[in-house]
Amino acid sequence: QVQLVESGGGLVQPGSSLRLSCAASGFTLDYYTIGWFRQAPGKEREAVSCISSSGRTTYYADSGKGRFTISRDNAKNTVYLQMNRLKPEDTAVYYCATSPSWGSCSPRVYERGYWGQGTQVSY
Repeated sequence: QVQLVESGGGLVQPGSSLRLSCAASGFTLDYYTIGWFRQAPGKEREAVSCISSSGRTTYYADSGKGRFTISRDNAKNTVYLQMNRLKPEDTAVYYCATSPSWGSCSPRVYERGYWGQGTQVSY
């Protein structure tokens, strides 16, 4: 069964850190660009960060620049999002998704890929 599973969310305090994980099963992430997206209540889903299949190219939305770091461990079939100095406005459900190629880091580009069920980050 093809599946993406996010984990690592939770309740946070201002200035704290979380590491989100996106683990794949049923397929290998090696050849996919992976994106992290988030959706806050009443808002549209937005891009947080994306990473190329090799891990050599990354993108960060302005909201996370300097605070978030995306990485991947293809041996573990997992992508991570390290989030530091969290702010109340980071409250959202965070999703990971796949894309077969590097392109714009936007939910629309990834909409035909695999998506996880999301993990909640809350204050």
